[in-house]
Amino acid sequence: MSTNEKKAAGQPLKKERIAVYPGSFDPVTYGHLDIIQRSAKQFDRLIVAVLNNTSKNPLFSVAERKELLREVTKDLPNVEIDSFRDLLVRFMRSKEADVIIRGIRSVTDFEYELQLASTNHLLDGEIDTMFMMTNPKYSYLSSSIVKEIAQFKGEVKELVPPVVEARLKEKYEARS
Repeated sequence: MSTNEKKAAGQPLKKERIAVYPGSFDPVTYGHLDIIQRSAKQFDRLIVAVLNNTSKNPLFSVAERKELLREVTKDLPNVEIDSFRDLLVRFMRSKEADVIIRGIRSVTDFEYELQLASTNHLLDGEIDTMFMMTNPKYSYLSSSIVKEIAQFKGEVKELVPPVVEARLKEKYEARS
């Protein structure tokens, strides 16, 4: 029965399950993509939200990061790409989302993410954080490592999707 049919029949509608996976994604890696793909299976909608952090000097602009994310998630129909510069909990309220997705690579990640999750819950008690363990083959992977390798013309094809690899090469060749 479709949503409209349920409305017409007076049946209660199931609330859409919406999660947000926030991050800088500078650039998006296979580790990020793994979390996105797995999270997309758990929710009706997954919003991948690029943080516009004015205190950092990113390699890719917010628009470029969103473009790369759209390209690598184009086969995931329930994934949408957005950006934010406000408190995460405010962004989530504006999207009617109630779950934050965070990838965990290590105990160090967990300790940091637990503090953030507790703070977000304090700011909005309706918001939960779901921790997803990173696939072990990506447990060492970070955007910073990818940029360091790419900067010195190292091979990153095992770390990032082909479109990201090409854009990294373009960026660093332009800086040479």
